[in-house]
Amino acid sequence: MKTASFETLSESRAEVPVTFAGQELMLPEGANLAAALLAAGITTFRHTPTSGAPRAPFCMMGACFDCVVEVDGITRQACMLTVTEGLTISMPQEGADGS
Repeated sequence: MKTASFETLSESRAEVPVTFAGQELMLPEGANLAAALLAAGITTFRHTPTSGAPRAPFCMMGACFDCVVEVDGITRQACMLTVTEGLTISMPQEGADGS
């Protein structure tokens, strides 16, 4: 999988379906969720509650909280999760369909 900004280093993992903001994606099973979403071309994970500015992973080690998403209705840090089949991911305070 390759996008203009990010590229996966290994294509050997099986891909599984997940949903992000209503968009179905095929991501490598067991990969870091934040990295897999970036490699799939997702560049906005949430919007700040005060200004609405788009946010995406920054530190990739659980310190900055810029990668916060809702996974199956629970707010989590994407950089601390791995991809599993059937995840339903949405932006916090936005619906699962991205609205």
